[in-house]
Amino acid sequence: MILSQFINIYFKTLRLDKNFFNNKNNFGEAAIYFAISIILINSLISIIPNSAFLDFMGSYFGLGKVQGPSIKMVVFTSFIGWIIKTIYVHVVGVIIFPSKNTNCNFRKSLILVAFVQTPLILNILIFDKSFLFLILITYIWYNICLIVGINIIYNYKNIFKSTLIALAPLIILFIYIISNFAGNSVTLS
Repeated sequence: MILSQFINIYFKTLRLDKNFFNNKNNFGEAAIYFAISIILINSLISIIPNSAFLDFMGSYFGLGKVQGPSIKMVVFTSFIGWIIKTIYVHVVGVIIFPSKNTNCNFRKSLILVAFVQTPLILNILIFDKSFLFLILITYIWYNICLIVGINIIYNYKNIFKSTLIALAPLIILFIYIISNFAGNSVTLS
């Protein structure tokens, strides 16, 4: 029963099922435990593409074998990242830019941010540096899930506000990087 609910959460989120996010039972008492499990599983799976990335960077720059972080640090930083992302999404989506119908507590935002990370389980397929491009696909899928989840949970009328909330950190980072490279004449060889 619990395993079937867990698999149901994964498949319905991966399919971007709007009814899943509308169903209040999916955000009930047991949902926080499913959310913690998703974060834990995804953090352990993230070790696989991280190792492939470190192997690629080590061979590309001639550094040899690069040691990755310990499992303890990967899990710890995944949980800290989950909390920080939830605080950001909740503050911006519920407190700063709410819609008239937004009625969401922090716990529900915490569960939402964990549930939308289900596409990142597909990072298990990235076991070699030749598959590193799949990180981009799973990350785009994760962002689409986050946009859909924010739009439904926070009761927004259009997708623009939820897209802006989900992608604003990436847009700001991109502008920052471009502004730093524009000021310096950098040649990449």
